[in-house]
Amino acid sequence: MQPIAEASGTTKITIHYQEAKGNTKDWSLWVWPEGGEGKEYSFTGQDAFGKTVEIELPVDTKKVGFIIRTESWEKDGENDRWLDVQNGEGEVWVKSGDEMTYSEPPDGEYRDFPAYEKVKIKIHYFRYDNQYNGWNLWMWPDGKDGQAVQFKEDDELGKVAEVELTNPEGIKKAGFIMRQSKDGNDWANKEFNERFITKFKEDGSAEIWLTQGVERVFYDPAQIDRSPKIVKSTIDKLNEITLETNFPFALDEETNAGITLNGADIKEVLPYAGKENVTNKVRIITTKNLDLSKNYQVTKKLFGTASVDMGAAIRTDAFDKLYAYNGTLGNIYQKKKTTFKLWAPTAAEAKLVTYKSWNDSEGKEVKMERGDKGVWSTELKGNQDGLIYTYKVKIGDKWNEAVDPYVRAVTVNGDKGVVTDLSSTNPKKWNNKKPKLAKAEDAIFYELHIRDLSIQAESGIKQKGKYLGVAESKTTGPKGVKTGLNHIKDLGVTHVQFLPMYDYRTVDETKLNEPQFNWGYDPKNFNAPEGSYSTNPYKPKVRINEMKQMIQAVHNQDLRVVMDVVYNHMYAVNESNFNQLVPGYYFRYNEDGTLANGSGVGNDTASERKMMRKFIVDSVSYWAKEYHLDGFRFDLMGIHDVQTMNDVRKALDKIDPSIIVIGEGWDLNTPLAANFKANQKNAEQMPKIAHFNDSIRDGLKGSVFNELDTGFVNGKQGMEDIIKKGITGGINYENSLATYKDPQQLVTYVEAHDNHTLWDKLALTNPKDSLTIRKQMHKLASSISLTSQGINFIHAGQEFMRTKGGDHNSYKSPDAVNQLDWKRRAEFSKEVEYMKGLIQLRKQYSGFRLATAKEIEKNVTFFDAPKNVIAYRVTNPEKAQAKKQLIVIHNANNKDVKITLPKKGTWSILVNGQKAGTKELGKIKTTQVTVPALSSYVLVGNK
Repeated sequence: MQPIAEASGTTKITIHYQEAKGNTKDWSLWVWPEGGEGKEYSFTGQDAFGKTVEIELPVDTKKVGFIIRTESWEKDGENDRWLDVQNGEGEVWVKSGDEMTYSEPPDGEYRDFPAYEKVKIKIHYFRYDNQYNGWNLWMWPDGKDGQAVQFKEDDELGKVAEVELTNPEGIKKAGFIMRQSKDGNDWANKEFNERFITKFKEDGSAEIWLTQGVERVFYDPAQIDRSPKIVKSTIDKLNEITLETNFPFALDEETNAGITLNGADIKEVLPYAGKENVTNKVRIITTKNLDLSKNYQVTKKLFGTASVDMGAAIRTDAFDKLYAYNGTLGNIYQKKKTTFKLWAPTAAEAKLVTYKSWNDSEGKEVKMERGDKGVWSTELKGNQDGLIYTYKVKIGDKWNEAVDPYVRAVTVNGDKGVVTDLSSTNPKKWNNKKPKLAKAEDAIFYELHIRDLSIQAESGIKQKGKYLGVAESKTTGPKGVKTGLNHIKDLGVTHVQFLPMYDYRTVDETKLNEPQFNWGYDPKNFNAPEGSYSTNPYKPKVRINEMKQMIQAVHNQDLRVVMDVVYNHMYAVNESNFNQLVPGYYFRYNEDGTLANGSGVGNDTASERKMMRKFIVDSVSYWAKEYHLDGFRFDLMGIHDVQTMNDVRKALDKIDPSIIVIGEGWDLNTPLAANFKANQKNAEQMPKIAHFNDSIRDGLKGSVFNELDTGFVNGKQGMEDIIKKGITGGINYENSLATYKDPQQLVTYVEAHDNHTLWDKLALTNPKDSLTIRKQMHKLASSISLTSQGINFIHAGQEFMRTKGGDHNSYKSPDAVNQLDWKRRAEFSKEVEYMKGLIQLRKQYSGFRLATAKEIEKNVTFFDAPKNVIAYRVTNPEKAQAKKQLIVIHNANNKDVKITLPKKGTWSILVNGQKAGTKELGKIKTTQVTVPALSSYVLVGNK
């Protein structure tokens, strides 16, 4: 079949750009066709969305790259942006500060279209697979409900549907979703999300053309390219290539349907599914396994020739069985020689590239030799300490250059790796001496961003925003209050958990004189420290040495150190060293070949694959050994698989069984079997790994996903059972539904770096309540958390009721939002003392830190209490406290309540809602106690 219209040889694109409010920078565009040279363009127009430009490129291309930047190459968006072209045209929308590139207006339609009470729409639909069964449209006019629209006619293109939509208030656009209904399910499949028809004739009619696999809505059939072509050809098994064309063809066994393959012999060509003799998708079976390092081309008569891409074959168990490697990878340094080992089984060639300087664009290439399991290696004689290097691999007919994934030192911004004698980076008196920790349940984490601690002018810390700033001791701030590490030590926590401090992407280390902030959840080099926290990111050893100094200083204050690790995704797929070196392997894919997005950032790593699993285990083990770390917090742990997390636990147990592993065990939408996911539902399969308890978090203050939702402390009724389950560590207590077998599998908390701080949440849910009442709610929530079972967790600044000014996602907000406010610390001294007292109480009495489910069942007993009140008795298993018992009462009412105690006797008050600690605040000699509104009481007495 001939194409309807010849290609024009030009490409027309339209880019809409919405600047940030108050912008003073002169933004322009750098634009290039895929594989071509770039050119500068200026914005020439303006619409209601923002600046616009229409560009006509003198080439016919399917993709156009562009960067929004200033003359000095400051970029809006870290990554190159891409625009898909269909039949010579493409249009996108970009918002300042947003990495996404949108094919439709991101905030809804803003263009002013004529309004019609009634519209008539004719829809033509072409499927190149000719499989129209069940496909229909869900359509709706502006402001009205949707309806199903069926295809009832045929034309030379495919199927045709017609519909009339009405809305007396006026229709400016009509929305639709292409869906497939089958087996009683109206939404069994769909093609793309919402799309809109916006171009109507004067009489309110519209005619559109839609094609399979193309998101664009066509208003002219001449724009549709229907020439025969190979749509996709991928190696999906070791001896199988999937070929897909845009038109069906007849299968002829004698000629293999006219398909030929260079470099390999075809055994047979089979329909992809079923037994069709006419199809557009086939499986090409080869006589032998394909050489995955070769560049194959497939030809189909009339449809042309296409390169065969790596497909699902690289993600099969058979691939892992052939190529998984158990040995050491990366640079292996010795004073007399350094060996380089790279796993890249799909590469045809590999080279080591060495550089004299961090900013050299060309280096010296050294050929690497391929060995067993696809491991490439070479050796350089002599002392290579400080050598700058990368790897280059040939994949198909293209050379990729990337940093060694296993590299432990990097140049500024992590763009090149560095060989390092790690022994030369150790501080004086560097040893693995750690504070004692009897059991995981004794831990109280303090979650901290390195920059937040010291960056405020009033912090009293000299090395602001640096590793060495954390290491400073005896610092003070406003009114003489302790600041920095001095404050954390005084608070009484046991562990300092640092937000990401590996080398991440979003802070430019060459511009540290400019304010920059990011949480760091965009990994670039997993095994090297972040350079922006060092005093000199240009010297690779400085960041390593200064991080070690920080860890040493924290240990010297009798505190342990926990690292936040983010192995679930990288800053970008295509640019990552993983994908440059072994494309398609390290990331998880959906069945349709698209990247999985359970992480919400467009790429999930595939921990279930042996070499990704090996990398995670190797990396965690390296950090634990080299940096003497005491724990790891796994970001979005639910992306990972159970076996990988258990392998991590086993590896760390060999190094130091007291190392704690916690993680976000959320149930995330990633294509991994439900029983394999490392989430809360599978906690029983992962002993000695703790999960953040979002049930007690949301139960206390309301859902983090609904800013107005309330919880136990701020007004919601009927939350007692949820809180009780959290208090008892989520175990099977009194035949309740168990989530965890052991209290060390649970992290009890009320706020963290994500979402609103507790103080900001209370300001949203209870705006009419006084500051005094909100303070009481805040203290009540912290009191419940710190008297609950499990591993305890405090967000930095929670002790002085931290606010971020209502910012619920401050991952890149300025220091003014994120910095710890030491003036507020001075202002809220009474509240800090209250938190200190709660921590002392928890550490004093073992009944708050029980080690097993049996101990909890034996030592925690709830007794009757009014609504919105939780009351229970705690006994202590430790011999020194065996004769003591505690009464804990949490009153979430806005009035005082009288509670009848379960036993007569003399009770000492340790917590009364205003003060907390281990010292007696008063006595109770009756069987009743009056607990003030929004307060916790803790009493201690003899059994």
